[in-house]
Amino acid sequence: MAVKILVVDDDPNVQRLLGYTLKQEGYDVVTAADGAEGFKLWAQESPALILLDVMLPKLDGYQVAGKIREEEGSEAHVPIIMLTAEAEVEQKIRGLRAGADDYLVKPFHPAELIARIKSLLARFAPKDVLVGRPPLGRVLAFYGAKGGVGTTTIAINVAIALQRELGRRVCLVDGNLQFGDHRVFLDLGLDRKSIVDVVTSSTVDADIVRSALVEHDSKIDLLLAPPSPETAELVTKEHVAQIVDLLRGMYDYVVIDVDKRLDDLNLGVFDVADFLFVVMTADLSCLKNVRLVLETLGHIGYENDRVKLVLNRSNAFTGINAKTAEGALKRSIDLQVLNEYRGAISALNSGSPVMLTKADSPLGRSFHDAARAIDKAAGAATAPATR
Repeated sequence: MAVKILVVDDDPNVQRLLGYTLKQEGYDVVTAADGAEGFKLWAQESPALILLDVMLPKLDGYQVAGKIREEEGSEAHVPIIMLTAEAEVEQKIRGLRAGADDYLVKPFHPAELIARIKSLLARFAPKDVLVGRPPLGRVLAFYGAKGGVGTTTIAINVAIALQRELGRRVCLVDGNLQFGDHRVFLDLGLDRKSIVDVVTSSTVDADIVRSALVEHDSKIDLLLAPPSPETAELVTKEHVAQIVDLLRGMYDYVVIDVDKRLDDLNLGVFDVADFLFVVMTADLSCLKNVRLVLETLGHIGYENDRVKLVLNRSNAFTGINAKTAEGALKRSIDLQVLNEYRGAISALNSGSPVMLTKADSPLGRSFHDAARAIDKAAGAATAPATR
C-alpha cells in the first residue's frame, strides 16, 4: 500500500507540481486548497506526512500545525514540512515552534524535497512498519568548532574504526568542498574521482554515485571533494541532500567531514544528519565558538539530542579540563579523544591513518572507543535512521 502524503497549498500550480513529483516516487497524494480543509483531511485521511504551505486561506499553516499537534496528543506524530517563500530565520523558528518538523523555502529542488520526505518518514515510522524493511544508514556529521581542532583526523579514523572494529559498511564524504584534505590525509592523487563527477552527470542515481566512489585500503569507501576550489561551486545544497539520501541506502554509516563555515550548504548537511558531532579542544577560544554554535543551532530549532560534543586532545594540559569545559557550556561532553599529537602528525604526513597502521596505540584505542560509543548510540535510537 502506497504511503499517503497530504499537500495543503492554495496555488493550483504548486499542487500539480508537488502531486506529479510525489506520484513519480510512488506516493499516494491527497490535496487541500485551504487550512480548514487541510485540517479536516488530516483527520479523515490519516496521512503519513503533510506538506503545509504557510500562507493559506481560512487557517494559515502555523494555525493548522498547532491544531494538529493539539489534537494528536503524545501518542502520535505526523511529520510536517512547512513550505514558504520567506527565507527569514524568524519565520522558520515560528514554523518549528508551531509544530513543523522541517522547513523548505520556495523554490526548492524536487530532489531535496524527496530526500527530506524520506528522512522524516524513516524517523517517525511506527516500529511495526520498520520490521522487515532494510534499515537506512546513519548519517554522522563531524564539524569543527574552529580550525585545527582535529575534525578531519577524527572523522577519518572513526569511519575506519566503524568498519575495521565493528564490521560496518562505511562511506566517508569530504564535505569541505573547496579545500578538502582527504586526498592528503589518505595519500590519494588529484586523478581520483570526486563529488563533481556525480553532480555533472546527466542524472544522479545510485549507479552514478557508486562510479565516483574510491575504495580505500582500510575498506571504507570515499566520496572526495573536488580537486580544485573553483569546481566546488558546481555542488549545491540540493545535490548534497540527494547524494546523502542515496548513500543511506548503500551503507550502514555515512560519515561527513564538514567545513567549519555555517553556510546554507553546511546547514543542509546538518539537516540530513542523524547526529552532529561538534569537535572541540579545551581552550577559551574554542569554548566560545562551541557556545555560539550551540546557540545558533538552538535558534534554528535543531534538536538538542542530535548534537554531540567531542573533546579532542582531552588529556592535553591547557588549564581547562573536561569538567570545567562542561560547566562553562552547561552540558556534558559526549566523547573524548586522547592527545597523541606526535602520532597524529606522523599519520598525516605519511598518508596512513592511525586506525590503519597503529590501531593498538592509545590513540587508536581512543578512536575505537569513540566508534563503539557512536554505534551503540545509533542502535539505541527508536528507528533505523532518524532524519
